[in-house]
Amino acid sequence: MSEEEVDKVYRRLNQEVEKSGYHLNPDVEFTKELVRGLLANERRYGYWSCPCRLSADNKEEDLDIICPCYYRDPDLNDYGACYCALYVSDEVIRGEKEVESIPERRPPREKREAIRAEEASRAEMMETMEFTGKLSKPVWRCKVCGYLCAMDEAPGVCPICKARKERFERFM
Repeated sequence: MSEEEVDKVYRRLNQEVEKSGYHLNPDVEFTKELVRGLLANERRYGYWSCPCRLSADNKEEDLDIICPCYYRDPDLNDYGACYCALYVSDEVIRGEKEVESIPERRPPREKREAIRAEEASRAEMMETMEFTGKLSKPVWRCKVCGYLCAMDEAPGVCPICKARKERFERFM
């Protein structure tokens, strides 16, 4: 990939995350290395798998680590940066906090498989339940940022974090 391509993606990503209230790591060269990793993973797997984690080369299995990953916001809240330090908190931007090593929050594969099976069972149950509340539509939750919306089906892209439709779950 060319430096021009990396620069273009970096600029676009930086604009998008700033509009959403997030921040990229202010170390531009470090951040561009992560962008290179995202682009390499996109070419390799077809999606932006986290450049700091081992991909299963299976989109469904890797949904939790497609950037932005499911662990970004908890890591930002607890440590001031996400696992790979692509995203940083306001405190880091203001110089009030330094980026340090972030412990891995992603559960081991066996636990992730059990979680996916439980979620699939819950989703199946939700599909068969008749919706009887006062809401006229089901509520969908973005598993990346927690955005909620009441629609017949999940939105194609989360308006907050830009996660795609497959990263939503039926909430109620």
